[in-house]
Amino acid sequence: MERFRKAAVLLLAILIILSSCATTEEESYPSVSGTIVSISKYGNAMTSITSEEMKAAGYQTGDLITITVGDYSAIVPLGTNYSDVDRSSAVAVDDGNAIELAINYGDFSSVSGCSEGTAVTVSMAEKGGYSEEFMIRHLVRTENRDDYASDAVFANFREVTVGNIKSGVLYRSCSPVRGDARAPYADALMGEAGIKTVINLADSEESMSEELAIAPNYAVLYENGSVICLNMGVDFFAPDFTAKLHDALIFMIENPGPYLIHCNEGKDRAGMVTATLEAISGATMDEIVADYMTSYENYYGTEKGTEQYDAIANIIRDFFTDMNGKPFPAASVGTVAEVYLENTVGLEKAQIEALKAILTE
Repeated sequence: MERFRKAAVLLLAILIILSSCATTEEESYPSVSGTIVSISKYGNAMTSITSEEMKAAGYQTGDLITITVGDYSAIVPLGTNYSDVDRSSAVAVDDGNAIELAINYGDFSSVSGCSEGTAVTVSMAEKGGYSEEFMIRHLVRTENRDDYASDAVFANFREVTVGNIKSGVLYRSCSPVRGDARAPYADALMGEAGIKTVINLADSEESMSEELAIAPNYAVLYENGSVICLNMGVDFFAPDFTAKLHDALIFMIENPGPYLIHCNEGKDRAGMVTATLEAISGATMDEIVADYMTSYENYYGTEKGTEQYDAIANIIRDFFTDMNGKPFPAASVGTVAEVYLENTVGLEKAQIEALKAILTE
């Protein structure tokens, strides 16, 4: 009996120690509170919580945190980029100044119901719980041209010829009118390529026009009415996005190539729109993925065959799965894209055929 009593006492002591450790762990990471201070056009919610506040409370990238925004609550990773999570997943982005709440290729404000002034609280869910995934996905780039192999790589500028798309018709790039280090290179390259029509997915006419003075090739096309500015978000299935995509594709049909499609970086919105055009032009899923991933190779040096490459490549595969509403054989990607353009974007069959013709014939 004495032996059992000692065992029970020992067990109780262990439980007390474990409980104490758990309490200490929780108390080591106090909650951090603030408010939503602004909502971007993409639905991202910028908070008043600063990077310094998070650091002082013991939070760092790779942690899993609980965010409570009004009546909405979720466990999300603390990262540095939207691509730190899968498509349609939420993330808390630490940009070095403040914490922004976002959904990769989605609209956080719509999902959470938040607006300016909504209360926000952050608490620790699991210290380092996302660190391995974060390291796989972590993307680093510079704004220094000398760090890149060519002007085209630096500007993420390239001709698209996958599937049956003929040479000299379709190009994609970062923005020539963003006003950053890459923009002048993109403008020069579009001039060299003889671009005649531009599909600007990112800007309104007002925001774009501010940078025209340093983009001479772009300015000429804009003055000739050969640029359409769409000011798109990143929720590819939202009515606003699909309505603007409809306008973009009609603009392509009604204007001559070569065409340049760009957003800000030329990898997300431009990547999805280009992938859709590639799909209806006979490209295989592997070709579409390879072209999509070229942007990540250009910007971040992402290498094929790595876990990071495979994780990011799933973004474009998942895009077509969502487009179809369920998994489908890779060989059917062209059909999936055509059905999407007809039933969701609202193009007529004849308009889809016209698009295919200008790209492939």
